[in-house]
Amino acid sequence: MIDQTATRYRKIIHIDMDAFYASVEQLDNPELRGEPVIVGGSPDSRGVVAACSYEARRHGIHSAMPSARAVQLCPEVVFLRPRMSRYKEISRQVIAIFREYTDLVEPLSLDEAFLDVSPCRRHQGSATLIAREICRRIYHETGLTASAGVSCNKFLAKVASGYEKPRGLTVVLPDQAQDFLDALPIGTFYGVGQVTESRMRQLGIHSGHDLRLLSREELIRHFGKAGAFFYDIVRCRDFRPVVPSRLRKSIGSEVTLDRDTADLTEIFAILHTLAAGLETALARHRQGGATITLKVRYHDFVTVTRSLTLPAPIYDRHDIFDHIPRLLHGTEAGRRKIRLLGISLSKLTPKDKRPPRQLPLPFLRQPPVSATGTGSATVGLASAGR
Repeated sequence: MIDQTATRYRKIIHIDMDAFYASVEQLDNPELRGEPVIVGGSPDSRGVVAACSYEARRHGIHSAMPSARAVQLCPEVVFLRPRMSRYKEISRQVIAIFREYTDLVEPLSLDEAFLDVSPCRRHQGSATLIAREICRRIYHETGLTASAGVSCNKFLAKVASGYEKPRGLTVVLPDQAQDFLDALPIGTFYGVGQVTESRMRQLGIHSGHDLRLLSREELIRHFGKAGAFFYDIVRCRDFRPVVPSRLRKSIGSEVTLDRDTADLTEIFAILHTLAAGLETALARHRQGGATITLKVRYHDFVTVTRSLTLPAPIYDRHDIFDHIPRLLHGTEAGRRKIRLLGISLSKLTPKDKRPPRQLPLPFLRQPPVSATGTGSATVGLASAGR
C-alpha cells in the first residue's frame, strides 16, 4: 500500500526540455526546422549521437547511437557539432524561470530539473497550473518547448514528464499512483537498463504490476541492493528530497581514440595527455582528489575500471601519472586493443584545504612519456545523482 500521509503534501514537478540540443539548433537556424538533425560526433570518425530532433527519431535514431549507424538509418540527416556555451546560456534562462516559483530547484543536467513547489502559493498552490505556466513561459521567453510531470515524488514526476513528449503535461495524483505504476512497462522504471530489463523479462516481469508481485527477498536475491530499491519504488516509496545544491563527486578526462591500439607507448602518451587535461580541470575548480580511477574500453566495447585511494589528495599531472602504470597493469592493455581511455579523481578536497605532505624524492618519479597520442581529450564533470 502507498503511504498516503507521507506523499500527499509533496508537490514535485519534473521539467524536461524537448530534444534540447537539436531544438536549439533548429531555433537558431530556421532552415533546419522540420529536418532530421543530430548534434554529436562526425559519422566519419567514432562519433556518437548526443541529441537528435524528433524528425530524426522517427527513423529510429536515438542518443548514444554511433553516428555511422544513424547515417545508415537516415542518409539525409544533418550533423552538427555541439555548442555548449549556447546550450548553457538557454539553460540559465530556464533555471531562472524555475527559481521565480521555488528555491527548491535541483538541476539534473542542462535540460531537466526537479522542482518542489509544495510551499508555492501561486495558482492557489496548484502544481498542475504552476507546471503549465512554467512550460508556457519557457516557450515565450526562449522559443523552445518543454514537457512536465507532476506528482508526489521524484520518481513519479520524472516518469510522468516523458509520458507524452513533446509538449506534454502529465499529472499523477497520489490516489492514482499505484494504478499508474502497475501499468508502466518495466523498461521505463528508473534503474532498469537493457541488461536488467532482459533479466526481469526472463523472470516474467513485464510491468510494474508484475514487479510488485515479488517479495523484497526475491528481488534482492536476483538484483542485489537494487532489488530493495525496486521493491520500494513500485510501491511509490520515494522520499528523496529535491536538493538545490549538488556536490561534485569527481572530475575526469577521457578520450575515444581515432583508431584502436594495443601499443603501450602510444597508450602511455595518451594517458599523459589526459593527466595534463585533468590537472587543468582540477586547477579551474580548485580541487584535488584522493581516489584515482583509470577507465579502459576495449575494441569490443567491454569497459573496465581500476581505482586506487591515496592517503592524501593529489593535484597535478605528475602525481596523477605516477600511479597510472600500476593501474594500467591491472588491465589487458597491450594484449587487447583499446578504443577509449579515461582518468578521473574522486574524494575531492578543496585546494585551500590541501594538507601538508612530504615531497617525493626525484628518483622515485617516473619520467613522462614523450610520444604523441591520438584523438582529442575532453574534460568532463560528474555530479551526484547522475
